[in-house]
Amino acid sequence: MKSHSSRKVRTVMSDTYAIVDGLMTVEEAIGIARENQVKALIVDKRHDEDEYGLVLMNDIAKKVLAKNRAPARTNVYEIMSKPALCVSPDMNVKYCARLFERFGVSRAPVVEEGRILGMVSYNNIVIKGMVLASDQ
Repeated sequence: MKSHSSRKVRTVMSDTYAIVDGLMTVEEAIGIARENQVKALIVDKRHDEDEYGLVLMNDIAKKVLAKNRAPARTNVYEIMSKPALCVSPDMNVKYCARLFERFGVSRAPVVEEGRILGMVSYNNIVIKGMVLASDQ
């Protein structure tokens, strides 16, 4: 029987994610988030030497809505977090949870060889991790 502590991120990550361009408006990005039913958007790299960014719905609420900025006139790059903290699909979930705690994040893109495979969040780690543990 596999213990919870030996589980890998790839076994609990979600393969549902959306990638947006940083020049897109927040209004357009919200539409993509709704279409894909996601709580975070990955901001694509501008070039090979660049890094991924991340925009959470919290960011939109705090940095756009609460500050009375117009979503149609605010670009994603103005509110994104960059570089996004990315994790390996082979990382142990307990270390992923510790990394989230240490850096104050709740979700991260899962990247392998520069390619996005999915997203992982505390919810994935707890809910999917516990379901997998109970299946064994």
